[in-house]
Amino acid sequence: MSERNGQLHLGAFLYPTGHHIAAWRHPDSHAGAGSDFRHYVRLARAAEAAKFDLIFLADGAGTRGDNVDFLSRTAHSYVAQFEPLTLLSALAAVTERIGLVGTASTTFNEPYHIARKFASLDHISGGRAGWNLVTSSSAHEAKNFGFDEHLAHARRYERAVEFAEVADGLWDSWDDDAFLRDKDAGRYFDPEKRHVLDHRGEFFNVRGPLNVERSPQGKPVVVQAGSSDAGKALAARTAEVIFTAQQTLADAVEFYADVKGRMAQYGREPDDLKIMPGVMPIVGKTENEAREKFDMLQSLIDPAVGLALVSTLTGGFDLSGYPLNGPIPELPETNASKSRQSLTIELARRENLTIRELYLRVAGARGHWQLVGTAEQIVDALEDRFVNYGADGYNVMPALLPGSLDDFIALVLPELRRRGLFRSEYEGRTLRENLGLRRPVSRYYRYPQETASA
Repeated sequence: MSERNGQLHLGAFLYPTGHHIAAWRHPDSHAGAGSDFRHYVRLARAAEAAKFDLIFLADGAGTRGDNVDFLSRTAHSYVAQFEPLTLLSALAAVTERIGLVGTASTTFNEPYHIARKFASLDHISGGRAGWNLVTSSSAHEAKNFGFDEHLAHARRYERAVEFAEVADGLWDSWDDDAFLRDKDAGRYFDPEKRHVLDHRGEFFNVRGPLNVERSPQGKPVVVQAGSSDAGKALAARTAEVIFTAQQTLADAVEFYADVKGRMAQYGREPDDLKIMPGVMPIVGKTENEAREKFDMLQSLIDPAVGLALVSTLTGGFDLSGYPLNGPIPELPETNASKSRQSLTIELARRENLTIRELYLRVAGARGHWQLVGTAEQIVDALEDRFVNYGADGYNVMPALLPGSLDDFIALVLPELRRRGLFRSEYEGRTLRENLGLRRPVSRYYRYPQETASA
């Protein structure tokens, strides 16, 4: 495969105080950011002024665990954060061009609700909505929805496939020109351009149609975050953006080729999907300055929080009985995030890390790619993965907010632009246009030759 040209895409993945697990303890952080709308307005406007493709919000339908002491020591357990669709709808009113991507689970929602909410956000924002489709991985979420245990991993993905199919069908409920709103004729819509889905499946029976007209993008952009085999299959079938995690160039290239190679069986082209792995860059004007920023955050990690983080990333198994200065024990396969468990254990084995060393290694990016250095060093790494077909862009995970986002904008973006790797102006007004994704044609659309031959 030849070396590629063109420009990469960038998302701004916004955690309240930043992605480093100790960010909220930093003297420059706003500890109450998760409940401060003005904080998010400032971040969204900064990312839009810098021409990021999108902002990305994670979510979980509950706190992550019952250990109250742990929850009180970390800002990364969804204890005091806005629900993402509510927040994105508000941010749509104070931004104009940046994409708005929010997470919603297929395990703890219904397709009609999700299709309606994201279609509404697409209208409110003028065509900038994206849905990060997840199946959820926490048993604590399950207990908020009437389940004693989380659904089995395979079963969650079976449900997700049907869920995505139903949502996709509902977004085609109306033709683009269905709504006449003809006051003189007394016709609000053309009945022939209304389509009833009438889906009947294993998990869902959904009649439709959706009570929202077809949205500016045709359909919101679908983002998917799983990297297990089931996750890759779902992404190849439904996703238009993948948020993923690989530690090495070789792994990134293999993942990229694997997922894009699966798309043909679903009648899709490789360019119909953008792979944007997570990356946490800590940048300084000098390498020493960057290292000092990183070391400051690392010094704030509470050992109990670090241990709990590793326990979560390795499958949710309690590691408190194992020595911190010993290796990760052999663990059974998890029913939570299989890809994150595999990635974390492989990292520990490859680098021969103790439990303590592992939590120090992953406390920032939680298994995603972590870069510490000057703008030139960081862009060298980003460019290498991009030109070698390991990524189409990146979901940037600022370690500390707003400081790390400001640093990336001030130092890294000029170097990306100097090398011709990132835009200076938006290409369009919708998220699809800026990502270079086609506007989907409705399944009910009849091409002219079909009409003529009918």
